[in-house]
Amino acid sequence: MDGPRNVKRTFRLRQVNALDSAAKPASTLVGNRPRIRFMLAYSRVIAAVVRVVGASRRHAVAVAALVLLATALAGFHVARRIAIDTDTSNLISPDLPWRRAAAELDRAFPQNIDLLAVVVDGETPDQTEDAASALAAQFAANRALFRDVREPAGSPFFRRNGMLFLSVGEVQTFADSMITAQPMLGALASDPSPRGVFGALGLFSQGVIRGQIAASTLDKPFGAVARAIDAALDGRYAPLSWQALLSDRKPGPREMRRIILARPALNYGDVEPGRRAIEEVHAAARAGGFVPGNGVRVRVTGPVALSDDQLSALSDGAGVAAGLSFGLMVLWLALAMRSVRAVAAILVTLGVGLVACACFAVVVVGPFNPISVAFAPLFIGIAIDFGIQFSVRYAAERHGCDEEAAAAGARGPDNLPEALRRTAAGVGTPLVVAGAATAAGFLSLYPTEYRGVSDLGLIAGAGMLIALVLNLTLLPALLALFRSGGFREAGGFARAAPLDLLLVRRRRWIFAACALLAAASLAALAGLRFDFDPINLENPDSESARTLFDLMRDPDTTPYTLDVLAASAKEASELASRLGRLREVSQVIWLGSFVPSDQQAKLEIIEDARGLLEPAWSSPRAGDPPGAADIVAAAGKCAAEIRKVAAGGDAAATRLAAALERVVSRGPAAVPALEANLSRGAVHRLEDVRLALQAAPVSLETIPPDVRRDWVAADGRYRVEVFPKGDARNHEVLRGFVAAVTREAPGATGMPVQIQESARTVILAVAAITLILLVVLRRPRDIMAVLVPLLLAGLLTLATSVLAGMPLNFANIVTLPLLLGIGVAFDIYFVLRWRSGEAGLLQSPTARGVVFSALTTGTAFGSLMLSKSPGMADMGKLLSLGLFYTLVCTLFFLPAFLGAPPARPEEGSGR
Repeated sequence: MDGPRNVKRTFRLRQVNALDSAAKPASTLVGNRPRIRFMLAYSRVIAAVVRVVGASRRHAVAVAALVLLATALAGFHVARRIAIDTDTSNLISPDLPWRRAAAELDRAFPQNIDLLAVVVDGETPDQTEDAASALAAQFAANRALFRDVREPAGSPFFRRNGMLFLSVGEVQTFADSMITAQPMLGALASDPSPRGVFGALGLFSQGVIRGQIAASTLDKPFGAVARAIDAALDGRYAPLSWQALLSDRKPGPREMRRIILARPALNYGDVEPGRRAIEEVHAAARAGGFVPGNGVRVRVTGPVALSDDQLSALSDGAGVAAGLSFGLMVLWLALAMRSVRAVAAILVTLGVGLVACACFAVVVVGPFNPISVAFAPLFIGIAIDFGIQFSVRYAAERHGCDEEAAAAGARGPDNLPEALRRTAAGVGTPLVVAGAATAAGFLSLYPTEYRGVSDLGLIAGAGMLIALVLNLTLLPALLALFRSGGFREAGGFARAAPLDLLLVRRRRWIFAACALLAAASLAALAGLRFDFDPINLENPDSESARTLFDLMRDPDTTPYTLDVLAASAKEASELASRLGRLREVSQVIWLGSFVPSDQQAKLEIIEDARGLLEPAWSSPRAGDPPGAADIVAAAGKCAAEIRKVAAGGDAAATRLAAALERVVSRGPAAVPALEANLSRGAVHRLEDVRLALQAAPVSLETIPPDVRRDWVAADGRYRVEVFPKGDARNHEVLRGFVAAVTREAPGATGMPVQIQESARTVILAVAAITLILLVVLRRPRDIMAVLVPLLLAGLLTLATSVLAGMPLNFANIVTLPLLLGIGVAFDIYFVLRWRSGEAGLLQSPTARGVVFSALTTGTAFGSLMLSKSPGMADMGKLLSLGLFYTLVCTLFFLPAFLGAPPARPEEGSGR
């Protein structure tokens, strides 16, 4: 363990040795020039740090007061200006070509920015359409919360001309079904109530009795009505689907889902700007009865909802996690320092630094993003290391001064100034070098185009410099004011002496073991995978993410599409034709896609059906709406007619007759439920049929503005949307899709391009960071001493992540360069102590400081794992894992790698 030394004498001896070397012959001078430069620079840094720490001690009250006042002002500014941008697309620099293309698309179609997608799913097409129409109308009327609302599938254009998008055969089948159902259509047009339904069923029964209709042709309507009546009598809401009843075609998944697109009025004063609009969506759904119990499910997704849920995930439980993390950190500090006063000094310094770092971020960088918001645990984890290193060394020096005074047999003057001076001399240079190297490592992130990492690098780099300055000014001032003492164990781990000796003597065995671990880790890296999809960073338990994943299963609602802008309709048509022929493309949509084919043949069929069905719409109304007794009487009359059909052995007729007889026995009390299940929405369905029979020729010029605005910009440019073929969540499929489309249309933009280009940007960023760290460290020996343990720790971290099934992603990949910055500090402490000729690294105050720094840093990083945000949690997991391996490699591999230290200069080595 290091004994106390007279630091002034050490300075003089080092300077004299350097000057002696300068006076030696040229051959000796050339050989020792690096050593001379190092010793001169080392002594200058020590002298400067000693002066700064001494001045802070002498003016402790003034330093503490000024810093705390500045902190209060900075905290007030941060509280007023802090903001978080959770849009993952903004994690990449907006100056990249593909980001500029995306911004150009947003300017051309601003109605697609900041959208809420309200997804309405129903058990029948009728329920889905009614719910979507009602909700869209309600949202459009609420201008305070919704700036723009549209339901593309509910446009009058599609209600009128939707049949033209079917094949000729499907149009003919639909027309035949409507003609067959003419008696029911007429009855409903005259009386859209349960009485009208029962009257229509009676007419059909008479047709069977007279032999005009086969009983089997009525099985479908009889069965559907019987099920609706039974559900009503059993107290269940199960409305009759008139669309399914009037058509022989089975409804597809698209008809059971509608999507309302709304631009909410965002309140950026709230933590979740779109929360009020989202709550209004759910409140409106509940008020309208559009709930799963009634066969309708309303969910919300889209950029606004995803952003709000991400913010909610970041904040949910953050207070509890921060409290637990802070409690553990205080425990580690208490064990490390064994002094409440020293712990208080470190925590105050840490708090001041955190506020200063946040203020820098707010003023210089602006809003945080999902990556840069991690600056807080990173700052706490690394900045507290500086405080622990300084304070542990101070405790050791203070104890040494006390022992010297006791040995002299006199109480002597106050030894706090001498202890602080020795601390500054002993740990000042390692702190400065570690702080500068760590800051350089973080700042090397800044030039990258990955803006999330760039912002984090700038904030964390500045934070390291802030922490360094505060730990050399405020911390000494607080230690002086609090009169913190020392203790024997601060000198290091005395029991580690045998391990120190073993690491040096058996270094070859240690090298061999580490080489085997490195080789095994390299082999495991073959299984390392990168999750390039930023959607996987969303909270999977949130409604918005679950709904988005559901939409992604449908190729027609996948978000993995590309958009291209074309200057004219002709260019858009030609581009759509070329892209549609690519084998990686499933379909291409542009404005021309809404001009149906074979219109003439379809319109002739529709016109014939319209002529035959016209009398149905002309049926006179049946007078006043029927009362409950009238409906029950109509049910009894219909039951008698149906029983005649059932007499022939028809099962569907038998079931319907029984259901109608139950209505009669139940009496008027059953009517409200019958109306809900049988006739609600009948008027709307009749209107849909009437509009469908009024279809007209469609051309580019006749497409209405409400459809046109989604595909033609105000400046006349056309949007072409391209859909991928295959599973777009498969990286190879997505890469092939992007490559094929961008060859034909280099300006294509969208989520697939964002994913591919973002991945390339991140990989380049990591490579640039590693290169810059090499430039910063420069000396080959030092580069090897610092980077080899970190390289081994990195390999072990990645190999463990492979074995644990934890892929890299856009969030946790940034931990790799961050771990370089963290590990550099630990290794520099050891390397500089070794350079100064000190043996027994594990027995030094540095080792004690490193161990407890790792514990406190690991606690800060561990708090990230508790986040409900997958990206933040993954970052915490990989940081904690990497920190563990960094500590192990620093304590056990680095001493073996360094070997026996060089002779101390004051021992007369002359080097």
